[in-house]
Amino acid sequence: MRERLNDLPAAPRRPSFTNRGLTQCLKPVLGVFVFSVLLAVPSHAQTQGNSGYRIGPKDLIEIKVFEVPELNIERRVSAEGTINLPLIGDVPVQGLTDVELANRLKALLEAKYVQRASVAVQLREFRSKPISVLGAVKLPGNLSLSGRWTLLEAISAAGGLTDDHADKIYVLRRAENGLSDQIAIDVDDLMMRADPDANVPIFANDIINVPANVRVTVFCLGQVAQPGAVVFQSTERITLLTAIARAGGLTDRASRTIQIKRRDHTGRDLESEANYRRIVSGKEADVTLQSGDVVIVKESFF
Repeated sequence: MRERLNDLPAAPRRPSFTNRGLTQCLKPVLGVFVFSVLLAVPSHAQTQGNSGYRIGPKDLIEIKVFEVPELNIERRVSAEGTINLPLIGDVPVQGLTDVELANRLKALLEAKYVQRASVAVQLREFRSKPISVLGAVKLPGNLSLSGRWTLLEAISAAGGLTDDHADKIYVLRRAENGLSDQIAIDVDDLMMRADPDANVPIFANDIINVPANVRVTVFCLGQVAQPGAVVFQSTERITLLTAIARAGGLTDRASRTIQIKRRDHTGRDLESEANYRRIVSGKEADVTLQSGDVVIVKESFF
């Protein structure tokens, strides 16, 4: 006799997981996983690097040790190149980087006081190797670098630019191995256009030079429309053609051959000649002039 369908035993129901039920089931697994990851993370000294800068006297150092609150302090390096710390005493630090100092403190603490030490070292002030801001700024001189600075911050700390500044700023950077490099920054990119690439980071021992925009005077005499002194700014292109143009150009009686007189650094007078027509036509290069040069345009007899 066939059994009716309703008389058959009900099939076992599969468990239904809601979001909450799934979370409850996975909690033990996730806990084990997170705990395993934490154990796998190595304990090491935590620092913020300063491009290999070597600590020196008068530098200000900030130290933080998570396991030892007494060592969450700031210390200034003595003239002998040491700092005095609670529990540890005097520690030689001169010549070390922040990373090397953090590792040294970590080793000292783990040898005597704690099983594991998390040490963070940051240089707050660079007094042993300050930066220098020279030239066309209101307060030229040395600046004690505090934390991480940019070029704009360094110029602001020096009082800002003076009105006679040139159009370029030069940053001279010297490495520990004696090599040096120079970076040229356009003033308009930094001050007017706020170009972030122009606002370069500044490190200890950098020299920032802001040249002054000086006046350069040459003299145009003879057959020019307005003979006399012609004044340029040092950032301008100073050539024979620009000088003649500022003197109003040549007269109708001007000779094509122009005489240039110059006195060198020894006091000796030098003379040279240039052909105006050949320069204008591009057959000869324009002559670069210097401060104090005398341009003489003689009268043509033909």
